[in-house]
Amino acid sequence: MALVRSARPFPVARVATPEDLFDGFERLFEDAFPARSDVPVAMDLYETDEALVFELGVPGLTAEAIDVAVEGRQLTVRAELPAASTEEARRYWVRTMPRGAFTRTIRLPSGVDTDAIDARVQAGMLTLRMPKVAEAKVRKVEIQNV
Repeated sequence: MALVRSARPFPVARVATPEDLFDGFERLFEDAFPARSDVPVAMDLYETDEALVFELGVPGLTAEAIDVAVEGRQLTVRAELPAASTEEARRYWVRTMPRGAFTRTIRLPSGVDTDAIDARVQAGMLTLRMPKVAEAKVRKVEIQNV
């Protein structure tokens, strides 16, 4: 008879008390969903025919709480996501909400008009629309039949 080892994704411990059970759940969720306070939520950067568009999740923030700066071809977004309330004692089961200060910097291509960036915050999403300069826009070239 051969011994077969099975890989278990989470450590299994003997549960002696209800507190041990909750500690096991906390460890399970900490391993499965590690807390990350150094990175904001999701970011998208995409291109359309007319512009480069940068979207960044900023839950709970208003326009006054976000700093957007362009220096040369560097676009930098700085903000601080609100800390969890300390008014009541909390025992987290899952904690994945980003907290604290963050900075996100991207290098812009030369075809972006940095003087005409439109920035908006709506429903927890920061959207920066950066129009392309005329030379960088895709244009259709007509082909003549001869």
